[in-house]
Amino acid sequence: MFASKGYGKASASIFMLLFVAGVLVGGLLVYFVSYHQVATLNGKLSLLQNEFSDLQGFQNATYQNITILQNETSYAQIYTNLRDSIVLVQGETSDSGVQGSGFVYNFAGRNVVLTNYHVVQDTTSLSVTFSDGQGYGATVLGTDPYSDLAVVSVSGAPDSEFKPVNIVGSSSLGVGEPVIAIGNPYGLVGSLTTGVVSATGRTIQEDTAGGFAIANIIQTSTPINPGNSGGPLLNAVGNVVGITTAIVSESQGLGFAIPSDTILREISALISSGHYSGHSYLGVTGQDMDYALAKQAHSSVTYGWQIKTIVSGGPSDGVLHVDDIIIAMNQTVIKNNDNLASYLEQYTLPGDNIDLTVMRANVPTELTVTLGTRPAPSS
Repeated sequence: MFASKGYGKASASIFMLLFVAGVLVGGLLVYFVSYHQVATLNGKLSLLQNEFSDLQGFQNATYQNITILQNETSYAQIYTNLRDSIVLVQGETSDSGVQGSGFVYNFAGRNVVLTNYHVVQDTTSLSVTFSDGQGYGATVLGTDPYSDLAVVSVSGAPDSEFKPVNIVGSSSLGVGEPVIAIGNPYGLVGSLTTGVVSATGRTIQEDTAGGFAIANIIQTSTPINPGNSGGPLLNAVGNVVGITTAIVSESQGLGFAIPSDTILREISALISSGHYSGHSYLGVTGQDMDYALAKQAHSSVTYGWQIKTIVSGGPSDGVLHVDDIIIAMNQTVIKNNDNLASYLEQYTLPGDNIDLTVMRANVPTELTVTLGTRPAPSS
């Protein structure tokens, strides 16, 4: 019995040892698995933190890039990049000398200078001076008084003088966007001014246009002075969106520029044929409607463009009547002459049929006019 009892005690001890060992091994296994899972989760968390940090850094960098485009550093860089593209245009007329600005553009492999028509109008001699002070004789390749545009060829200048600009479309330009003008106001060569787009789709009257409005104009608060005419209007990254052309006398912060869409539309014809004949012609004169005029005319609409005269034999003769009020073109609302002239300039060509909605004796009336081509401007 004694031996039997000893064997039983030994068996129990061995069982206990095995049990304790099993618990320890199981605990170690559980600890190892848990540790591995925790380590894996910590690794994933660290990876996510790094990715978030990278994304935050990218967002900060993007924010900094956007901010830099609006400060003086970006303007300084734009000026450095483009100052050699801006030229001084000078000419002699029968009774005086003229000067303005211009800029180099490469069209189909040919370097030319773009400027305003009124800068080169009636000149008997013409020269272009680059930023390095070198001047060369120049000739006019093409002009369009109706858009106040001119293309000039420079004689004898080496290719190294020409630093072409990049011209982009202006149709997406929005009110409030920053713009930059570089030109030669009062002969102060290479001057930079800044401002914003104040409005788009304006019309202006210039003597060179023979009584027709120059349409689809950009209005800007960028200071523009005599001598700036013909220089580039640039967006915030230094691309040309217009040509500075006019100021309103005795105004402050009110300048105008021909949109780059007009340049891009006309330049091929100006270089190849010397003129542009794509301006549509309605053959009427009129005035903007407003509340007072509507009340006087007993009109049911206070907006639109009221017909005052119709050119005999012109496109609208026999279709429109005096006192008709144009309120839409091709279903586009026409509120005033700015809308009417800009729509014709941007969306139509001579020979197009255009659907008009007019108020005739307070009755909406649908009419179709086949557009003509503008006659040459009167001198």
